[in-house]
Amino acid sequence: MTTIPWKSVQHTLDSTQPIQRTGRVIRMAGLLVEGTLPGAQLGMLATLQIPGIPDGVPAEVVSIGEKTVSLMPLKEVSGITSGTEIRGGSASPSIPVSNGLLGRVVDPWGEPLDDKGPLQALEHYPLYPDVLNPMARNAVDKPMPVGVRTIDSLLTAGEGQRLAIMAGSGVGKSTLLGMMARNSEADVKVIALIGERSREVRHFVEQDLGEEGLKKSVVVAATSNTAAALRIRAARAATAIAEYYRDQGLKVLLLMDSLTRVCMAQRELGLSTGEPPTTRGYPPSAFSIIPQLLERAGPGIGQGSITGFYTVFLEGDDLQDPIGDAIRAVTDGHIVLSRDLADRGRYPAIDVLGSVSRVMGQVTEPGHQKDALLFRKTLADLRSAEELRELGAYQPGAVPKFDHAIGFSEHLWKFQEQGMFETKPYESHLEELQSLSSQMREEGAES
Repeated sequence: MTTIPWKSVQHTLDSTQPIQRTGRVIRMAGLLVEGTLPGAQLGMLATLQIPGIPDGVPAEVVSIGEKTVSLMPLKEVSGITSGTEIRGGSASPSIPVSNGLLGRVVDPWGEPLDDKGPLQALEHYPLYPDVLNPMARNAVDKPMPVGVRTIDSLLTAGEGQRLAIMAGSGVGKSTLLGMMARNSEADVKVIALIGERSREVRHFVEQDLGEEGLKKSVVVAATSNTAAALRIRAARAATAIAEYYRDQGLKVLLLMDSLTRVCMAQRELGLSTGEPPTTRGYPPSAFSIIPQLLERAGPGIGQGSITGFYTVFLEGDDLQDPIGDAIRAVTDGHIVLSRDLADRGRYPAIDVLGSVSRVMGQVTEPGHQKDALLFRKTLADLRSAEELRELGAYQPGAVPKFDHAIGFSEHLWKFQEQGMFETKPYESHLEELQSLSSQMREEGAES
């Protein structure tokens, strides 16, 4: 006899509509459908009953007026006319979840995109959950190894931390995410691919992530040709799946590529509903969605945590990009990828001096922090010496610390470089940093 979880029964009861609420389309303007729907709530799912489409077309209520509502169709649609029937649906959007999601690639509805058969789930998690009490959440006090030497040793992440990966196009964001997904010590990885090209989704799953990485991962994909509301739903759905595993007491690594495209989708949606454009054409809702998503990650109550890495696309490699600024203000640190390092073939192209982990001091030992600080100081001296060299103003012996940094330049660069499929345990990365730091201290004392 099959036992049905009470949560599933409760969700079914909550989403059941005793009286079918219906309305009619009045007009269609741009991306939105305007019509009537008694009792509509913001975020409610409805169905457009279009002839020739048996199940109708799902749409989300994105704006409510005095007598009308605006809906965003979540699929490509044609055949809508004035008078098309609108049927009200669930007022609390959710996604089906189960442990069967591991190793699967799904769409924002939780339906499989791979060829591994249907998914069965008797439990649903809300896309708009209640806010957790900040005083009840655990502290971020343990390291979260991600398998990338530069991050583990110099920018150590904490369990439950949120970090932004900031870069322009073509400098290795997806490759870095793939390395973390394969090498991280997290129990489960949830990967959201939002606004990507179809080719990139398949390439990431098959090449960057690989068969081994996929076994402990769930991939949620919404490509660039999907509706704006569906791309936003993908971000919320991936976060809800991460919350499901967090509530089981597991360490979850949430990788979202990219948060900027979520904000762009919200810009499309906001401008369509009549929001005023502000900075660079982004309406206020494009900024408010950032903390809504990021605050759902972090440590849980009791056991379990969500460590989030969110890629941020910088237009023209501009670190002062308004979306990048807004994301930096909410995250607990940021990792900057350098185009200059990428052009030199130094991967992962992490700009250590331009990056910071704000919880590193809480999750690492004092000795580790001293070694990382010495590395950063020496790297800063090397950068200053290289600038003088380019200007022809460098003179050996004039500044001893510059000579010392130049002598260790190859060691510094070699330490930061790591092959795409090179993997070592967290302790090994710390030992390598300690060994290099000891050598720099000895030779620094001799000079």
